[in-house]
Amino acid sequence: MTSLGTSLDEARTFLADFPVVDGHNDLPWALREQVRYDLGARDIATDQSAHLHTDLARLRAGGVGAQYWSVYVRSDLPDAVTATLEQIDCVRQLIARYPADLRSALTAADMEAARAEGRIASLMGAEGGHSIDNSLATLRGLYELGVRYMTLTHNDNIAWADSATDEPVAGGLTPFGHEVVREMNRLGMLVDLSHVAATTMRDALDTSTAPVIFSHSSSRAVCDHPRNIPDDVLERLPANGGVAMVTFVPKFVLQAAVDWTVAADENMRAHGFHHLDTTADGMKVHHAFEESHPRPVATVSTVADHLDHMREVAGVDHLGIGGDYDGTPFTPDGLGDVSGYPNLIAELLGRGWSKPDLAKLTWQNSVRVLAAAEDVARDEQSRRGPSNATLEQLDG
Repeated sequence: MTSLGTSLDEARTFLADFPVVDGHNDLPWALREQVRYDLGARDIATDQSAHLHTDLARLRAGGVGAQYWSVYVRSDLPDAVTATLEQIDCVRQLIARYPADLRSALTAADMEAARAEGRIASLMGAEGGHSIDNSLATLRGLYELGVRYMTLTHNDNIAWADSATDEPVAGGLTPFGHEVVREMNRLGMLVDLSHVAATTMRDALDTSTAPVIFSHSSSRAVCDHPRNIPDDVLERLPANGGVAMVTFVPKFVLQAAVDWTVAADENMRAHGFHHLDTTADGMKVHHAFEESHPRPVATVSTVADHLDHMREVAGVDHLGIGGDYDGTPFTPDGLGDVSGYPNLIAELLGRGWSKPDLAKLTWQNSVRVLAAAEDVARDEQSRRGPSNATLEQLDG
């Protein structure tokens, strides 16, 4: 047997004990876009490799033990709250449809129970503060429906927070934005700082009394893309207790892919498509561009380089994994879908990562951070009730 085969076997054995908690998977949005939530038309109990990065067999092969399903909706939708509710409903339908494989998880204890049962703990994360329409009551409603993190922005600014990929307006968080963070702390909803501007990251860390997460972000020092995390922010995670979950998206992890993506996005817009369009027609345009402009290819090693650097800056207690599967048209070699996590673990084993440290990366850190948010919420709720502040009151 080759050394690669040996290390892959070792990685799979390891993941049977300490499976991956993945911070971000966009399967619900893919199901909305492809089949308008017709789960029979994309039955993930069968091979969906022709259509999706995700199905049950590949989740099992990848050693996934817990998944934050993104209930993302586009920030330009006029009815973002309704669309978010539809996304939540999709996740709940998935859990109900596949009870032998998926288990609803609302707490860290639920995650551990799912692992003990051999099921995949299914949590939800809302991707973008536009999903609450400037309403703390709506935020509370999402929490009651099972949402356990909210990414403060997506690709565009919102009224109370700056995005990493938009022109600065607020300079980080506005007073209402700080109140959103405080209310998330009181609820026990994790503050997710992927997608936000570095100023927003710093403001959120200044305000949050609970650990924050980055559900799918990599290192800006390794790849200079605004979606990634600057070192000064990574350095603050030990004091905060938070977790940065490395993502696999080539345009965030490989500098050559960053430059290629700028050109590809311009090409999409020139053909009348949103640059994130993953419909069949949109993908035809993507593939035609790629034929004439070969895409730089990221690898498992590319992602491991980010983890090595992030470990050096933040420490191994503050790292996790957030692949962004079914939310990106392109993936690294060796990490083509949710079955690829053993390849990353094998690479890290080869780089000298110990199994106790890998257990923190895959499982323990992410469970700990949710448990810590629950502890903070119990304390906050003992001291204060819900906030009814409004954007108009705090921001004028």
